[in-house]
Amino acid sequence: MTAPSPRTLRAVVIEDDAVFRHLLVLAMNKVPGLQVVGQFELGVPSLEFCRQEAPDVAVIDLHLPDINGMEIVREIRHTLPATKILVITGSASDRLPANLLALGVNGYVNKSESTELMVHAVETVCSGGLLFATKARGTHLPQLATEVLPTAVAGALDDEQRQAVLESPREKRLEALAAALARPEPEVLEKLAAAAGLDVASNLETDPEARGLLPPRLVHDYQIIPIRRAPEGSSPPVPVPLTALPLHLATAWLPDRTMADWVRTFTPRPLAWHLAVPERIHQLIIENFGVGSGSLDDSDDTYVAPEAQKEAEEVVDEDAAVVRFVTDVISQAIVDQATDIHFEPQEGQLRIRYRVDGLLVPVPVPENLLRFQDAIISRLKIMARMNISEKRLPQDGRINFKASGVVLDIRVSTVPTIYAESISLRLLNQKKEAYSMDRLGMSQAEQLQITNILDYPHGIILVTGPTGSGKSTSLNAFLRKINSTDLRIITIEDPIEYEVPGVNQMQVRPEIGLTFADALRHVLRQDPDVIMVGEIRDKDTAEIAIRASLTGHLVFSTLHTNDAPGAITRLVDMGIEPFLVASAIELVIAQRLVRRLCTECTRPSPIARVKLQENLAILGCDPQEAEGIEQLKAPVGCDRCRGTGYRGRIGIFEIFRLNEEMHQLVLQRESTRTLADCARRHGMRTLGQSGWEKVKNGSTTFDEVLRVITVTEK
Repeated sequence: MTAPSPRTLRAVVIEDDAVFRHLLVLAMNKVPGLQVVGQFELGVPSLEFCRQEAPDVAVIDLHLPDINGMEIVREIRHTLPATKILVITGSASDRLPANLLALGVNGYVNKSESTELMVHAVETVCSGGLLFATKARGTHLPQLATEVLPTAVAGALDDEQRQAVLESPREKRLEALAAALARPEPEVLEKLAAAAGLDVASNLETDPEARGLLPPRLVHDYQIIPIRRAPEGSSPPVPVPLTALPLHLATAWLPDRTMADWVRTFTPRPLAWHLAVPERIHQLIIENFGVGSGSLDDSDDTYVAPEAQKEAEEVVDEDAAVVRFVTDVISQAIVDQATDIHFEPQEGQLRIRYRVDGLLVPVPVPENLLRFQDAIISRLKIMARMNISEKRLPQDGRINFKASGVVLDIRVSTVPTIYAESISLRLLNQKKEAYSMDRLGMSQAEQLQITNILDYPHGIILVTGPTGSGKSTSLNAFLRKINSTDLRIITIEDPIEYEVPGVNQMQVRPEIGLTFADALRHVLRQDPDVIMVGEIRDKDTAEIAIRASLTGHLVFSTLHTNDAPGAITRLVDMGIEPFLVASAIELVIAQRLVRRLCTECTRPSPIARVKLQENLAILGCDPQEAEGIEQLKAPVGCDRCRGTGYRGRIGIFEIFRLNEEMHQLVLQRESTRTLADCARRHGMRTLGQSGWEKVKNGSTTFDEVLRVITVTEK
């Protein structure tokens, strides 16, 4: 007759530090015969759980947000005398172990002890033994300042600077140290590595075989990534066991003993540490584990509990994980300078994409993301104050999001699709750095043309282009150019994308009847000198804007047309009389945004004369301009631009100003092509010619200019 298998002991962990709790649970679940069935950050719900489920082992932190851990110890010992108790704490008096022993506690470990000792303490307590590891054993960690900042580096800082460096997140410490030393980051990285006896790893490649060794939460929290390194010397004739091969880890900051202990919990391989550029490590973590994978990793099925409790726990854990995941996705979008986030349910997956520099970029996501799809969609709808039960109709909402000192106004739109609701987020940072006309990419000649009109007391200035071409950014640059204490400026926008000091900005609200046309009627009673209307969408708005310009106001607005002369015919097509259009319009600017070449890695590249002439012909430029040009700058790709070869965007512009001949053509209702031909004869530079100028001076490439012009003007 076979002996019965030993019963699995059920443990509960009560610890308010989420990272420490998560890693401790993972380590405890590796102890044979032990299963963590509950984990809590607060004392009151943990006590209720213990009363109902009577766990075999309770691991308790004494310092909790709601109640003192000693109360939990007393309550469990009183009501559950068979439960074994292990107390953990970060700081304690010399008398604490004796007091705990008197209360009937089975073990005590200081948090500063190694992971191995903590696991050993759990095993000892589970087997019925006693273990009280006090600081007197000499196994506690040195102070953080001496552990993670070498003396050679720490000596160059004062106490306040050292504190600032060590209180920064791990991925920001190198940046903080470089700022404190007033030296460039690459130089400080080399100096830090030399002082710590580590090397600086460049051209990082992840080790696919080692990727699964470490949990995503550990990788995210400590900013480490397993990397592939060529073995030193000749390969040994006898095969080496995998457990004997060193695990090469690149880290954004010097490793400390706690960090090494947690890594050793998950792998027996010897550790080889390397420092690397923090941005590159973060990028590799996102590429290999997915954005937000550290958050969703918390909700893995790592324990078994009674059915009812299990369902309740999963709901709580999943909710917390999804909240963190959504925050991670938005925070990463801010880092990547994305303008939009798209959550797109597909067959068998939830696809997430960012719009960066005008292009959609797929976002690496955790493998278990599909499991959380409904919860993620519900979370976004709750944040946007939408009706989460309505899944058949499109909805609109907004989110005020705060993270790392950045405040975003996020516009949210949902539409039902065949798999689930697709959600789009438009990120608006109203306090981001405003663009000047120089930063927009305007040449001195273009700035002079526009500035002359900005000095006019009345008239309309229109900016045209497709959605996402930077029209609102240009209008705000113009407003900042003329903004002064002797002008009353009022804007009507949807949405307000930039805050302009000294300007009265109004948000339209069509749901309550406050449209562009209604708002403009009321603004005219406010004695404005300058009015900005976010967009002319209909005849009413166009008529009021034109009449306002004819009665002594300078009006800025936008239209959706492919080129500058097209704005004239668009207004006429709306039903505005041609004589009003010709009298009111002073300037029309068509614009596009092209990606700017990365200044760190761009290199000159030879170009074939035939290819150059073909591109010039497509752009409407004189093929003779190819004379003497043998090479142009091309994208390469580096860590700074995430391997794309481009970083940021720059504008190309077509500036159209009516003269007497064009005035007559407008009155005769001539076509856009006729107006454009006339404007070119009088010196108007087209979008294609403006793009060629940017290509010539090394700001962008032909591919970029052709992408934004030919796609919309075929």
